[in-house]
Amino acid sequence: MTIDALRTLYDYGYWANSRLAPVLSRLTDEEFTRQLAGGHASIRNTLVHAMSAEWGWMDRCGGPRRGAALVPADYPSVSAVLERWREVEASMREFLAALRDEDLERVVEFSLGGGPTQAMRVGELMQHGAIHGIHHRGQVALLLRSLGHAPGNFDMLAYYQREA
Repeated sequence: MTIDALRTLYDYGYWANSRLAPVLSRLTDEEFTRQLAGGHASIRNTLVHAMSAEWGWMDRCGGPRRGAALVPADYPSVSAVLERWREVEASMREFLAALRDEDLERVVEFSLGGGPTQAMRVGELMQHGAIHGIHHRGQVALLLRSLGHAPGNFDMLAYYQREA
């Protein structure tokens, strides 16, 4: 893993988020919070989970402090989630801009949900954070389709071809 590869993964994620934002903005608040099968039970819950996790991994790796996990109820609308995610994106871009390849080798200790302490390299944790977001974005796309909203194409191929 290099810092350039990591920056590309996060840039792709933010590009994909920007492709989803107009579709998400067409949801009613009821659709946004409706309990559905899969993911974290609603589009809102899935998005807030993904955003909270991304910020959490950045925090563990030396970025801005997140504090406690984000709570979906604090984000009653699509605009509230998108506004916070723009802040998380800006923080992540700033954090990644300051990292060098050798920083990715630094080992970080962490625990999940009060479980045992684990240790991994910053590069691995940050790569996990980006891929975790991809996973949940796919879940959101499926939930959008279940509500009759076409999420559009946000494949990484489309990201690479956007300037072609």
